[in-house]
Amino acid sequence: MNNFENPWRPRTDLRITSVRAIVTAPEGTALVVVRIDTNEPGLYGLGCATFTQRWMAVRSFIDDHVARLLIGRYPGDIGDLTRLIGFTGYWRGGPVTNNAISGVDQALWDIAGKRAGMPVHELLGGKVRAAADTYLHAAGRTIDETLDDAEQLIEQGQRCVRLQLSTPGGGGYGAPPVPTEYPDAPYRNGWSARDYLRRTPALFEAARNRLPDNVELLHDVHSRLTPKDAVWLARALEPYRLFFLEDVLPPEHWDRLPEVRAASPVPIAVGELTTSFQDAARLIQGKGVDLIRSHLSDVGGLSAGRKLADLAEVNGVRTAWHGPGDTSPIGAAANVALDVVSPAFGIQEGHVYNEATHEVFPGTLRIENGWLTPNDAPGWGIDIDESAAARFPAELSGHDAWAAGVRRPDGALEAP
Repeated sequence: MNNFENPWRPRTDLRITSVRAIVTAPEGTALVVVRIDTNEPGLYGLGCATFTQRWMAVRSFIDDHVARLLIGRYPGDIGDLTRLIGFTGYWRGGPVTNNAISGVDQALWDIAGKRAGMPVHELLGGKVRAAADTYLHAAGRTIDETLDDAEQLIEQGQRCVRLQLSTPGGGGYGAPPVPTEYPDAPYRNGWSARDYLRRTPALFEAARNRLPDNVELLHDVHSRLTPKDAVWLARALEPYRLFFLEDVLPPEHWDRLPEVRAASPVPIAVGELTTSFQDAARLIQGKGVDLIRSHLSDVGGLSAGRKLADLAEVNGVRTAWHGPGDTSPIGAAANVALDVVSPAFGIQEGHVYNEATHEVFPGTLRIENGWLTPNDAPGWGIDIDESAAARFPAELSGHDAWAAGVRRPDGALEAP
């Protein structure tokens, strides 16, 4: 038992006996999962704490700091335990702390569902929709390559597709690198916002001429534009009826989002880079977004996401939770649990996990005809095979190198 006693007597003698981080990379991207064990044999919970670029810091925080706070405590006090983690560090907040809190929060919800014999979405009040509509990513070096990729997704049942096109210098986010167009520049493989602004409308003009008219199109700027350039791009894309335009401004300039949104004929989706519940709440209340895009493992987990979904509902904002391959299958399950219970649902970013991931995480959700449906098993309905996870160790590479590699032709570092 630790030195901090609960301020009330729990209903049972159930106690937390172990808290630890499991890191695995079955697709090459580091996924961090929190496992919380209890003194009831076979009763444990799993939560997503994935911060791919700083996974070692999150793992250490969980194993070396969080575990000693929680062992001996009652796992039903979810709100008290997560606040305890956040408040015991004098300088609190930040993505490392909030990822750890998120993983603990989701693991405790998993335990709660297993104790109740119910899936987590039923603990939240039950479904208001049967499944969540998803979008997947299409990308290519050329417009034709991108649209070829999009057509394959549409043939698989996707009704919503994000389109990304390469630009020189690696700045065409989500698309393959292409050769430099600045051989005489100080940084010869630089990325230019002007090139990006010129090419992107051409991509969507071709998409509307080639793809079925009822397919929803989306695009991710990835936080690289000025407010004026963001407005220019949004207006240039108006004829192509985008479902949303994502992350038009870097977080340093989110105070300018209300004016961008007011001038934009295209819905604005922002929030992937929020690192606290409060940051995300300010976006929703600040009238600068049409859809909130937070990564649940960065803002406090399921509990924070539930509050944000309610806040979005009363402010006329929709949810579009972050959910690519650097979200673990546990994190994806948390996303979908909120999707099916919230009237504020807009769309869900999806990812097709490889078979190795399904081996590591039995019960991982599969997209079927563009839809994601939560498991009906108690908790998340997803387990982890630790022997399989150990066959896919995480490395300190990949995302770190990629994030440092996007520069302008003059050599200035740009957002990843």
